[in-house]
Amino acid sequence: MLNIDQFKQIRALVIGDLMIDEYLWGSVDRISPEAPVPVVSIDKESQTLGGAGNVINNLVAMGAAVVAIGTAGTGKAGEMVFDKLAELGVETDGIVSEPARPTTRKTRIIASNQQVLRIDKEIKTQITPATLKRLTATIEKKIADVDVIIISDYDKGLVTKDLVAKTVDLAQTHGVLTLADPKSLNFSKYARVSVLTPNKKEAGLAVNMDILSEQDLFLAGEKIMGQAGLERLLITCGKDGMALFEKGNLPQVIASKARQVFDVSGAGDTVISLLGLGLASGFSLHDAAMVANVAAGIVVAKVGTATASIQELRHALER
Repeated sequence: MLNIDQFKQIRALVIGDLMIDEYLWGSVDRISPEAPVPVVSIDKESQTLGGAGNVINNLVAMGAAVVAIGTAGTGKAGEMVFDKLAELGVETDGIVSEPARPTTRKTRIIASNQQVLRIDKEIKTQITPATLKRLTATIEKKIADVDVIIISDYDKGLVTKDLVAKTVDLAQTHGVLTLADPKSLNFSKYARVSVLTPNKKEAGLAVNMDILSEQDLFLAGEKIMGQAGLERLLITCGKDGMALFEKGNLPQVIASKARQVFDVSGAGDTVISLLGLGLASGFSLHDAAMVANVAAGIVVAKVGTATASIQELRHALER
């Protein structure tokens, strides 16, 4: 039995796009007379950290300590990011407030446990050179005290090629693992990270392939490994589980552990979080991926952006 209690000893540095996920929960009992759309009567509202913030949520749920690196706007959503991170006990001195970069806010309307509509408010401009300099200076200051770095790229302009390159250089100097969840279709942006974790759609687009079979999947994986100069790669495949690639070994497939699926939002955040904790705890790639797969199976059975608790994970692993 793998000792997941080790996760409580891990200190992770998370670099990525911090967002607010807002949920408006309600019910539908009629169609609007103005247009053929449902009328949602809102019963309650909730907000949680999204994007890289959901990676942080997953890590904290496992007992890990976290240092956050990113940007936040100066408005209400930006203040909410700082407040929610403070509630989690996360270090926030690595977050730069940019007035011209408001915090991304995704509002989801949920009725009868189903998502009816999503509204996004965001800006995708790249960070300024001054912000890049401040972020890399903080990473350099913190890196000696962390066990793993997770780069959570939601393509909102924070995770640039320069930021990734500088982070990987520092990580290799200090012997720290780096994992990246990509959104850019040019995977060379993530060159030399320890593990890249795209989903099947992203993998296919990155190498201009339709992935219709296991053979296609394996071929796409090998192409990505060469394109980004990788030693290890994990491709998530939804209900079909995940595929592992490790230089010098044959690809492996791990079947999905999801018993029922209500909401896949945030599943990739769970995978990279648990994979990072497993590898930082000394697990093999296969064992770390297996634990991540089980955790993802737990969160997709919940509505909304969710996490698995360490107790839920322990029970699922025992089963």
